[in-house]
Amino acid sequence: MNTYQSRNEVPTSEKWNLSDLYVDVTKWQEDYLMIEKTAEELKHFDGHMTNGSLLYDFLKKKEELSFLFNKVYAFAMLKVDEDTRETNSQSLLDRAKHLSVKVSSATSFFMPYLLSLDEAKLKAYIVEEPKLAYFEQDLFDSFRYKEHILNKDQEQILSQLGEALSVPSHTFVMINNADLKFGEVTNEEGDKVELTRGMYAKLIEDEDRDKRREAYKAYYKPYLQLKNSIGSTLSASIKNNVTLAKLRKYPSALEKSLFGDLVPKEVYQNLISTTKENIDSLHQYSKIRKEKLAVDELRQYDLSVPLVSGVKQVISYEDAFDIMCKALAPLGEEYVQTLREFKESRYIDVRETPGKRSGAYNLGVYGVHPFILLNHQDNLDSLFTLVHECGHGVHSKLSSLHQPQITARYSIFVAEVASTVNEVLLINYLLENEKDNEVKKHLMNHFIDQFKGTFFTQVMFAEFEMKTHELAEKGLPLNVDVFNETYESLFREYNGPDVVFDEEVKFGWTRIPHFYRPFYVYKYATGFASAIHIATKILEGDQDFLSDYLSFLSSGSSDYPLELLKKAGVDLTSADPIENALSKFRKLVDEFSQL
Repeated sequence: MNTYQSRNEVPTSEKWNLSDLYVDVTKWQEDYLMIEKTAEELKHFDGHMTNGSLLYDFLKKKEELSFLFNKVYAFAMLKVDEDTRETNSQSLLDRAKHLSVKVSSATSFFMPYLLSLDEAKLKAYIVEEPKLAYFEQDLFDSFRYKEHILNKDQEQILSQLGEALSVPSHTFVMINNADLKFGEVTNEEGDKVELTRGMYAKLIEDEDRDKRREAYKAYYKPYLQLKNSIGSTLSASIKNNVTLAKLRKYPSALEKSLFGDLVPKEVYQNLISTTKENIDSLHQYSKIRKEKLAVDELRQYDLSVPLVSGVKQVISYEDAFDIMCKALAPLGEEYVQTLREFKESRYIDVRETPGKRSGAYNLGVYGVHPFILLNHQDNLDSLFTLVHECGHGVHSKLSSLHQPQITARYSIFVAEVASTVNEVLLINYLLENEKDNEVKKHLMNHFIDQFKGTFFTQVMFAEFEMKTHELAEKGLPLNVDVFNETYESLFREYNGPDVVFDEEVKFGWTRIPHFYRPFYVYKYATGFASAIHIATKILEGDQDFLSDYLSFLSSGSSDYPLELLKKAGVDLTSADPIENALSKFRKLVDEFSQL
């Protein structure tokens, strides 16, 4: 595996090409000033949109501003993520965030104005100005928000508070990526070195239990040291969500988060209840893990180590990319060619370097292309991460190609479907093409663990979010003790009686960045369940189904997410997709147990 001490050492071919956004900061600055100017022009529409032509002029100018702003913000964000310690990049991002508040303030009058119109008046404007047909669906969708929009002055105040309300999330990002220093671990030479996230991902899977324990303790050490700061930050974030939901007259913070996607709260609640009704298979897996590892006490640092010993696959980035292209061949030649373009045109930032943002993501920028961040570690997990993020990337690419700007951006609710279909196709390819029986067992073990992480763990996180928001809504305190008690209770319930607790377990909430994006994580689980169904049909060779799926990937937000999924053959308003996924997990565990 290549280890780099600075970004300059990484080959150019393995770094994303941000010049596709801006060749230099001078052009970025020009667009920044153009956005400021356009925002001022948009203010002048306030109180003067008295006909269809003026309404169209406003919406068109606002869309043009949005196109520029997305580029400006993306460039600043991506520069920061290359090295979160770089102050010049942080300054760009701070300016972009400040600009976001200006834009939001300049247009805050629009929703109160729109919702003050009678539906008949809006229809008359559309007849009067035919070009408004482009915005028609979006305009009428906005009428759903009528009871949740405040008056013009109140909306302006909320828009001015936008930057302040984002402080908890920004603070956690700074703590987690820039300031936090892990404890020390022993390297192969016997020397003490500071742990990195990339090292932790490898060490927590090490067959040597002492190494796993040492890495586990070192990884959690700074989170325990900063527990009160992070607890205060998370508490503030949750209370912000609850306060905004109340101000906008939603029944709850959960329902506020689900409203945009038109997802009934029952979908969220059924996911949790159906999972817990079928939790016995996860408990069975914990029991198998304890027996297979031959430990007296199963600890959290035993939950990630492969159960098939002696199988340690080293997969370089080059090999990982080739495997991905072969595994995803059932999606068609055009799909695979799109993947190759990602690599050749440098859409992907591959390597872990000091200060780089942890984890992985895809950021689609309309009119440009997707940008994918990785921290590749030359192992099986990194292969899955590559396949996962490229699923997001192709979804972004196809939606941008086939949709106008207004509907090109897909909902987060459906985002995890494309990525997880890819993962299911990958594991199928690996199992089918592996001749070594031990490696096959290792791969099955890996998929079970992947299933656990993408589905069960995310459902547990979703329940943690629901419970902590409910506490805030009742006016009850949120602090470290409350978070610990809630998290520990859920961890015990999901993982079963065979797991013995270290002190660190109950602090698991301190390290989860997704908790600062309220009610997001459940979409991993619904997406996973949907993907299981879709991938199964594709592997059966159903060409009509494949065509429907590729249409889904090209559909952006042209319909509400539940409806888009129904067109792709998945109905999440019923418990069937969740039960089908859990049934597959049970079969996997039974088969693995027999092996």
